[in-house]
Formats: sequence, structure tokens, C-alpha cells
Amino acid sequence: MAGTVNWGTATVVGVFAGMLYGGSKEAAASVSKDAEVMLKLGSTPDKREQHRLMRDAMEKRFIRVTRGSIVGGVRLGMFTAEFYGLQNLLAEKLGVHGIYNVVGAGSATAATFGLIMPGSLRWRARNVLLGLFMGAAFCFPLGWIHLKLVEKANEGSSGERGEAKSGVGATIERLEGNLKKKI
Repeated sequence: MAGTVNWGTATVVGVFAGMLYGGSKEAAASVSKDAEVMLKLGSTPDKREQHRLMRDAMEKRFIRVTRGSIVGGVRLGMFTAEFYGLQNLLAEKLGVHGIYNVVGAGSATAATFGLIMPGSLRWRARNVLLGLFMGAAFCFPLGWIHLKLVEKANEGSSGERGEAKSGVGATIERLEGNLKKKI
């Protein structure tokens, strides 16, 4: 359907963006840990001990950044997959791609993530209700902007159809014209 986003592509982009965000967040957080290692290095006269401390610090930092990348990628990938999957499902079932598909998908996604947050049953119920309202509040203006951008893109593409084409498009049109003349 025109205006909907490819679910698979959006999920892959979400996974990679989450990996980048999670890894960079952990890398920035580990700067203070590096300062602690440098202090230990200054107080240790033995070169072997200094080498071991540096190696251990680098291994821990690598593991921390890798873990942050994986967790961030999975979280944002799941969020993106659920959001665009629900949006496309609503568009298919309702037969129209509109603002309310985006609002419904955003509310359901935020409510689901509120449900899987840790805490008591009462706390999760609060998070679900908060997710429903916050998802709708954020997704209504985003859905409206997306719909307007799709309309503007469709206006631009429909006006260009009457102009002369070059390359492959022109060749295909010439072949179609020649075939129609022969029939």
C-alpha cells in the first residue's frame, strides 16, 4: 500500500541504529573506568602488573561495549519491528493508510513495552496506561507529518509522468508503442 514502510528494512535499520546507540552509550560510560585504571597503573611499579591491568581493562571495556551494542540493537529492533508491523497490519486490515494507523501502532507498541518493564503488576499496569497515552501523544503529530510528506511525494511523482523520459524508461515506452502499432 502506498505510504507504508517496508517492515523488514525498517527493522534492520532499527537494529543497526540501536547497536550504534547502545555501543556509543557504553563507550562513553566506560571513560570513568579508564581513569580508575590509569590511577592503578601509576601506583604499580611492576611492568607485568601494568600490562595485565591494561589488558584486563581493555577486555572489560570491549565486553561492556559489545554487550551494550547487542542489547541496544535488540531493544530498538524489537520496537521498530512491532511498530511498523502493527502499522502495516492496520493499514492492510482497514484498507487505508492514515494518521490513526500510526497512532494505534504507537500506542500499542508503547503499551507492550510498558508491560514488559520490570516491576510489580500494579507498576506494569501503570506503565501500560502511560504507554497508551504517551504513544498516542507522540505518534499523532508524527503520523500527520508522515501523511503530509507522502501526499507531497505523490503530487510530485504524478506531475512528472507527462514529461519525456530518457534511458531505460524511454526505451521501454518505445518498445511498448511499437508493439501496440503492430497489433
